[in-house]
Amino acid sequence: MSAIATAIRRVVTRIPYGKVATYGQIAKLAGYPNHSRFVGRCLHDKDTPVPWQRVINGQGKVSPRGLDGNDDEQRFLLQCEGVEFGEGGKIDLKVYLWDGE
Repeated sequence: MSAIATAIRRVVTRIPYGKVATYGQIAKLAGYPNHSRFVGRCLHDKDTPVPWQRVINGQGKVSPRGLDGNDDEQRFLLQCEGVEFGEGGKIDLKVYLWDGE
């Protein structure tokens, strides 16, 4: 695994239960502020699981993934953690956004 992937995955493991972080936030906290798109790729490695469901887009939404159904799974997992979805499938970032600490 590359250094950037390791750094990203370390940050994602710190997101508390019931909180979310954005792709851009994770990239910045990992020390790679211009690599938010790479964050999503780092979360696909199922061999070393991380709480991938807690990473959402900057609009406060689950990013659609096409036909694999993981966007429904992500929403379900977040709801199980107590994260609520509002109108248009948005998560209130004022309530649920992790502060990075």
